[in-house]
Amino acid sequence: MIAEASRPRVKQAQRLLRLYHLYRLSIGITLVLLISSNMDNRLLEFANDDLLRSGSWLYLVLNILLVVFLENTRRPARLFGLALTDVLLLSWLFFVAGGAPSAIGNLIIVSVAIGNTLLRGRIGLLLAAVATIGIVGSSLFLGLSDSSRPSSYLQAGTLGALCFAAALLVQGLTRRLEVSESLAEQRASEVLSLEALNALILQRMRTGILVLDRQRKVQLANESALNLLGMHDLIGQRIDDYSNALVERLQGWLNNPSLRPQSLTISGTGLTLQPSFIVLGPQDQQQILVFLEDLAQIAQHAQQLKLASLGRLTAGIAHEIRNPLGAISHAAQLLRESEELNDADRRLTQIIQDHSQRMNRVIENVLQLSRRQQTAPQRLDLRTWLEQYVQQARESVTEHQHLHLSIDPGDYVTLMDPDQLTQVLDNLLRNAWRHSAMVHGQAEAWLKLFVDPHSQLATLDIIDNGPGVTPDQQVHLFEPFFTTSSQGTGLGLYLSRELCESNQARLDFKPRQGGGCFRITFAHGRKQI
Repeated sequence: MIAEASRPRVKQAQRLLRLYHLYRLSIGITLVLLISSNMDNRLLEFANDDLLRSGSWLYLVLNILLVVFLENTRRPARLFGLALTDVLLLSWLFFVAGGAPSAIGNLIIVSVAIGNTLLRGRIGLLLAAVATIGIVGSSLFLGLSDSSRPSSYLQAGTLGALCFAAALLVQGLTRRLEVSESLAEQRASEVLSLEALNALILQRMRTGILVLDRQRKVQLANESALNLLGMHDLIGQRIDDYSNALVERLQGWLNNPSLRPQSLTISGTGLTLQPSFIVLGPQDQQQILVFLEDLAQIAQHAQQLKLASLGRLTAGIAHEIRNPLGAISHAAQLLRESEELNDADRRLTQIIQDHSQRMNRVIENVLQLSRRQQTAPQRLDLRTWLEQYVQQARESVTEHQHLHLSIDPGDYVTLMDPDQLTQVLDNLLRNAWRHSAMVHGQAEAWLKLFVDPHSQLATLDIIDNGPGVTPDQQVHLFEPFFTTSSQGTGLGLYLSRELCESNQARLDFKPRQGGGCFRITFAHGRKQI
């Protein structure tokens, strides 16, 4: 960063040095032309013609050599030597041309000023001091050597003072210019840093962002937008060629910006996106900023908020119910142990205990909702994970429960919280075994993993051979507290669907002859940025 910041200063110093070379060459050529054309009689009536002619040629030839050998020098010593040589040669020409009347003193002032643009501090004032000594010394020597010559001490003093004034003025302006350049470089560096930071933030955003010009060509597209649209590169391309649905939403929004654009489904990725638009820039340079949000992520976030709120609400209620419920169950148990009760009364106490236990299971499920941790999806290979799950499940089942596994060939990588997937399968398998046992002596359940041919998503079916579910019951299957069993709580399926949706998966019931089937459709196995 420091090297980049010093480059403009180096280039500026090189430009000033080239201008200084050009200035000296121009002065040398002009002096030679004046001497050769005899146009200097009035101005140089006190000059030594031979020495002035020789000095002019010497000044031109020496400056040509300096330009050749010191074209791009940056060393302070060489720059000072170059400026000092120029001042000494001009002082010599000032002397042989007759002093102040020759007007060469003005050239010395200009050389001092240019030299102070290349030099800094005391070394620049030293150059002004040498020039002043040359001007004043030459005027004193000429005045003492020729009494007929008019006095020019005042002009010489004025020229010397102007040398110092030019040096101080140029150094002051140069310092201000350096401060301004340094500030400009600092601001430019900050702007570059902010641009890099904005670009990084833009690329890391999960929301897809597109910038379209008036012809609907893509001028900017972050990585999330490319992933959501299933593209590799859109810069410079017309969005009409890739998503007519997005163009339709944009035209509808331009016609009526107060309406919320409808969502659209991308055929390449299968994602449902919610677009929104903002107009940027003036009318003649109008651009459209497009935001693309994955509705599955929005639904997942809303689902987590809903479950968190439900958990906080129900946890307090469940704790308040659990204490008196425990007292009722305990009192019923003690009452049943009494020897004075007849069989009918004992049956009543058994009913109290059974329903107390059922209410306790409801409370446990409600507390399970409240204690549920935030979803932490991981990249899972469902084939390997499911084989391990089935092996562990078979070790803990009873002799009347059987679990079968079938896995078709395919890629089964997905994003899912493994703990929550275990919880879902536990609920669904208990449900399958219970319904299977209602019809058969043995409780059977089948797990079938395959790739859906239409969506190309990993799909898991949990199948039982029970009595099935009537169409009227299917409508209410996933409603909380709905159950077809007198021993059920009605929260197992509700909780299972909530857990699936919080992982961007879907849980549905698929009716079949000779039993029921719950289907989990998993999300894509790609990570969001």
